[in-house]
Amino acid sequence: MRIYPTFFRLVFSGMDPELAHRIGFVLIRAAARTPAGPVMRRLMRPAPVLRTEALGLTFPSPFGLAAGFDKEGSGIAALSNLGFGHVEVGTVTAKAQPGNPKPRLFRLVEDRAVINRMGFNNDGAPAVAPRLDKARKSLTRAFGTPRPVIGINIGKTKTVDLADAVEDYLSSARELAPHADYLAVNVSSPNTPGLRLLQDISTLRPLLARVGSAADEAAGRHVPLLVKIAPDLTDADIDDVAELARSLQLEGVIATNTTVTRENLVTDPERVIACGVGGLSGAPLKKRSLEVLRRLRTGLGEDGPAIISVGGVETAADVQERLDAGAVLVQGYTAFLYEGPFWAARINRGLARNRS
Repeated sequence: MRIYPTFFRLVFSGMDPELAHRIGFVLIRAAARTPAGPVMRRLMRPAPVLRTEALGLTFPSPFGLAAGFDKEGSGIAALSNLGFGHVEVGTVTAKAQPGNPKPRLFRLVEDRAVINRMGFNNDGAPAVAPRLDKARKSLTRAFGTPRPVIGINIGKTKTVDLADAVEDYLSSARELAPHADYLAVNVSSPNTPGLRLLQDISTLRPLLARVGSAADEAAGRHVPLLVKIAPDLTDADIDDVAELARSLQLEGVIATNTTVTRENLVTDPERVIACGVGGLSGAPLKKRSLEVLRRLRTGLGEDGPAIISVGGVETAADVQERLDAGAVLVQGYTAFLYEGPFWAARINRGLARNRS
């Protein structure tokens, strides 16, 4: 199962990163449609000891796949076969959009990191919604209870003025909430102009309150609501987010998104500069992500809203460290690109050994 890094080096490392991602995702989905699909599901299913109660839901494992890998809900079942306890789809916007001009995805292999400025490329909420409905039914048939959880991450359409952002988010929430196990509001991507301004508490409070109400009304049930924040917030801003999450009774906070900083990289600085603007993810984000997690946990209190920790997670030890620091769930993404399809199953085995 450790042959993938060699395969990556020989096959994918010299390929355009976005093309490599697309090919890899096609192969994962194709495998799920063959007789190998059910076999993979049985072999990689998380051990019962890993079941986790969070957000009012039961997760087969505390480890899941962060938003960004499956932007349009086209491979939820196939990804679930690989052992992820949840798959967060998105970021999805109210209207379809192509994202930013290419090239927009860059590997920093020496740092086990990625820089992206994808720009929320997706098919739009009306197209994604029926895929989510189909996936939920498929997972229930294939896994029974508990099945992998489906989260939906929503963001602002690029062409929508910031003054109209709330209505844009509401449109996505109404379309997608009926098919979501939980809903995450993304106000922290650096790749949509002005988006991070929505993290200001005076703007964020009414946005989250209205999205939560719209989601529940559209779904006819309570849909757990979370907000995803940037690692670049100040400590005071993090404390404000914690207070807001408590006062609005959010189910949780996802910490963190990608960073705009370029600190402590071993990749040649000229290569980093050549990549241009965008969010940095992967191993270099580990330290700051942990700092934000610990600050949030203090602000939220031990019995407060849940934290989903993401950023720089590569191993079972990394996941356990986040859980010990106060996260209830943990997500990964960038290491998946480097470690391959057996990554989640390997992490689950490591976590299960710690609990046996």
